[in-house]
Amino acid sequence: MHLNRSTDIGLRVLMLSAARDDLRTIDELAESLAVPRHHLAKVVQRLHHLGLLETVRGRSGGVRLAPEAATTSVGRLVRELEGGTEVVDCDGTPPCPLSQGCRLRGALRRAQEAFYVALDPITVGDLTQPPAKQLLLSLGRD
Repeated sequence: MHLNRSTDIGLRVLMLSAARDDLRTIDELAESLAVPRHHLAKVVQRLHHLGLLETVRGRSGGVRLAPEAATTSVGRLVRELEGGTEVVDCDGTPPCPLSQGCRLRGALRRAQEAFYVALDPITVGDLTQPPAKQLLLSLGRD
């Protein structure tokens, strides 16, 4: 299974935010994580909408991890960020001609759910435990 780019960036933003207590601007996050600012801004907006990031407007504003985000399940988060996408697109244009008798789609759905289940017990806070925390804290230091 391959995570979409937005999910990857979202997980990185949460990890960096969990490791640091200070406010970080979109520009600082984009530079620290080596991702395009515009894409990162969209991801931050989505994470804020999900209640995982707090945003502070103004000259000294930025984003930080919401208090309850550290206990959020990574499995639940990846499900949310990935949406209802499946590993294969059987209903695309044109739809797969094998879909009526195919057993692969069901097997791939079960494998995808097993992937999420393996991530369910891991929290965002778990991702920032040493030695990862030291690396995350070193990102973006001036």
